[in-house]
Amino acid sequence: MGNLCGKQSKTSDPFSQPGRTVGSAPSASIDARASVPPKISSQGRTLGGPAPSADSSNARQAAAKAAQERADRANQSKGKLGRDLAKERKQTRTDTLEEVSKEERRRRDADQGTEARNYS
Repeated sequence: MGNLCGKQSKTSDPFSQPGRTVGSAPSASIDARASVPPKISSQGRTLGGPAPSADSSNARQAAAKAAQERADRANQSKGKLGRDLAKERKQTRTDTLEEVSKEERRRRDADQGTEARNYS
């Protein structure tokens, strides 16, 4: 079976040529050649050798400067919401639990006052 839309192969049926036995060596083909690797214009770097000429201290300084700018932008206040968010971020778990507890006590006191008024 073949491909209906494909091109016809350059060689005829591969089984039309005489075969070889299992123990014999393959026949040398004239068109079978190994490809020649391309010429490398630059020298490679030896493993563990010196780093390329790019200055790594400049890259390190640039990364530090970018990190500092990001930190400065994050610390800038952005109005009332920014202040509220900064205040929330500074709260510890204990502070948050105490605030929730105080709100719950106020709600219970208000409910008790409402019940007392409705009872009378």
